[in-house]
Amino acid sequence: MNTTSFKVLGILFTFTGALLAMFIGATPYFVHHHITTLTIAILLGMVLGNVISASSIHSVHWGIDFSKSQLLKIGIILYGLKVTFSEIAEVGVSGILTDMIMIICTFSLAYWVGKKWLKEDLQTVILIGAGSSICGAAAILATEPVIKAQAHKVSIAIATVVVFGTLSMFAEPLLFQFSGMSQHLAGTYLGSTIHEVAQVVVAGRSISEHTSHLAVTEKMLRVMMLPFFLIIISVVMRKKIPHTGHATQITIPWFAILFLLLTLILIHGGIYMDDFFLAAAMFALGLRTHRSAIRQAGIKPVILASILFVFLTAGGLVVNLLVDQVIN
Repeated sequence: MNTTSFKVLGILFTFTGALLAMFIGATPYFVHHHITTLTIAILLGMVLGNVISASSIHSVHWGIDFSKSQLLKIGIILYGLKVTFSEIAEVGVSGILTDMIMIICTFSLAYWVGKKWLKEDLQTVILIGAGSSICGAAAILATEPVIKAQAHKVSIAIATVVVFGTLSMFAEPLLFQFSGMSQHLAGTYLGSTIHEVAQVVVAGRSISEHTSHLAVTEKMLRVMMLPFFLIIISVVMRKKIPHTGHATQITIPWFAILFLLLTLILIHGGIYMDDFFLAAAMFALGLRTHRSAIRQAGIKPVILASILFVFLTAGGLVVNLLVDQVIN
């Protein structure tokens, strides 16, 4: 088999993994337990990546790496089709301000705790901070090519947002029962603090359909801030790279710019191709993640993610109440 055939075979392999993940994710058990396609895709990839021989993976590595990088960017671009400015207008100034405060505070806390206290490596800190402060696995995947993160660090970061995002999905609606906030404010609270879009939907529906709609709208506003976050990270990372005598280029995440441009297009209806491409990227990422690297990472990423979870849940409630009082 020639080199081109192996390249195509690698891509088809990740496509198959993505389709399998989407099929499994659509079954009643996984739908009922709110286990998303992206989570299933990376788990499938990790299992196969640690079972299949290294030589077999290496033979199709180009297609796998292509899916992990280029298909990821396509998926992020298509993700922008789900966001519209007309929906964002519903949350108003208070919703925009709340999201900005939560993103800045959460990521700043991640950096301070991760680097200054836990002494964790910068890539892991940025990935966990991005996933916790913006939009879970999608933010981590979008950040990965900008900071050129290693596969096992991306997998660890995704694992933390899956675990603690799930905890938020159940904890925050319970907290709402004792907070005395309105259903409208509850929507802003859930959308500005829970990690994944799917988790926001579930948490919002446990209160009411109105709350769920507002929560998802608030969450998508956070998603819209992702391109700006990636550009800032690119500029900051450039300054941290030692000067070698050659001009260092700022890595402008073009896929994030296209993502933002697509939010200007008011498109409604089912958009599923982003899920497919992101699932293919997650499956490829899992194939590149080895258990030895995960064991080596230790407990620090979990500690960092747990601290951010507490801040998002408790601190996010305080921020939402204060912004609501000031603006309204």
